[in-house]
Amino acid sequence: MADFDLDDPKGFSSFTMGIRSKQTVQPIQPIAVLYRRLEGKENAILDFGTEKEVFLTLGAHDIAAHCHHYDETCRIEAFYQGRTLEAEELFEPENLRQIANELYRFHQLSPPSLPREMFFEMLHAQWGQMAKHILEEEVGVFPPGEQRLCEELRGIYSPETLAKVKRCLPVGELTFCHNDTYHGNIMKLDTGEIKLLDFEFSCLNHKAYDFSNPFAETVMRHQQPDYPYFRIAEPEFGDRELSTLINFYLDNADFDTSEAREREFKKLLQDTKNMLLMSDYKYAMAALPLAIDPIQKIRFIPYAHQRFSRFLKAYEQRFGNV
Repeated sequence: MADFDLDDPKGFSSFTMGIRSKQTVQPIQPIAVLYRRLEGKENAILDFGTEKEVFLTLGAHDIAAHCHHYDETCRIEAFYQGRTLEAEELFEPENLRQIANELYRFHQLSPPSLPREMFFEMLHAQWGQMAKHILEEEVGVFPPGEQRLCEELRGIYSPETLAKVKRCLPVGELTFCHNDTYHGNIMKLDTGEIKLLDFEFSCLNHKAYDFSNPFAETVMRHQQPDYPYFRIAEPEFGDRELSTLINFYLDNADFDTSEAREREFKKLLQDTKNMLLMSDYKYAMAALPLAIDPIQKIRFIPYAHQRFSRFLKAYEQRFGNV
């Protein structure tokens, strides 16, 4: 162990660690790798074989990092020298341009083993069962105030909520999507190049979600003085930022006429705006399995409650209380 430097573990729903060799005389190659623990990852959307195929496909097209080793317990990846984006960096046009280019390349792929179901259907089926267990069987481990929030959260896995989710989805074909494009899953290398990270949720979805999700966590305000020590602020992004990202994306495509491009732009922008509330639903669901044994120091029950409440409020504003 003395021959290596180990980074502090990181991760929202999985455990990752950078490992660097200390050898300076005849250094080993590669000099550094990223270790990602897969064992015990209960929130996986895809089965092991499909998830492995997805990652290796993305690696073969230089979208994901090169993979040195992959088994059911861990994955060892090439180490990216850089850092993940800060929320405010999503407002820089050059970063949006590179993100759009990576998403365009991503959306052109179609790993053969992808399930035919779309992301939000699989999310509701798989994470809903975990949410039900937490909110009904494990509720006693939470403080009294959070137990009351658990009662209100039980609607998240109901058939009525699934019907609301489906009503929010745009019309159109499904595309191979990243599905978790928030700024923490976007890395800026020391060279200035942008790379996408964390493909565990990558499967079929409406591509507009990959345009709406980058800004989802820019509303979080941590280190607040009072419980639960965070709040969700009003968005600072709008049509300008979404339009910039979509226009950069469309720069990669060929159109017969400028009118055809404008029609596609308007549809994507509207679909993206319509899907903004889906991040609140997803992150509420994602938070619940983490509430028992959290990786991060955050109160996941209040977080899930705030996110789900925002989803319901946005849904009611769009469709009424139906």
